[in-house]
Amino acid sequence: MQIEETFGETIKKLREEKRLPLREVAKALEIGTSMLGKIEKNTRKPTKPFIEKISKYFNVSDKDLTIAFLSDEVAYQLLDEESYASQVFKVAEEKLKYLKNQKNS
Repeated sequence: MQIEETFGETIKKLREEKRLPLREVAKALEIGTSMLGKIEKNTRKPTKPFIEKISKYFNVSDKDLTIAFLSDEVAYQLLDEESYASQVFKVAEEKLKYLKNQKNS
């Protein structure tokens, strides 16, 4: 799975590779066609249960889909602050270590 693509692009690609219409996938996932279309266009955020459900439907790793979604969140937030991106990643990595230690204490 290509992580460079957005979550929505990844879902759309999975659907198109299997030549499935939007309505069929939406019905199987028990969501509206317009909702799935918005997720594919990255104008609607998926929920964790949706990510799990769609990973099972397409038989792909929910870990990969979750990483694709979370990395979208980070990338979109940093898009307007590109000059700080590398510094933010370094600080965030340190904060993750700190928070992990706090949680385990």
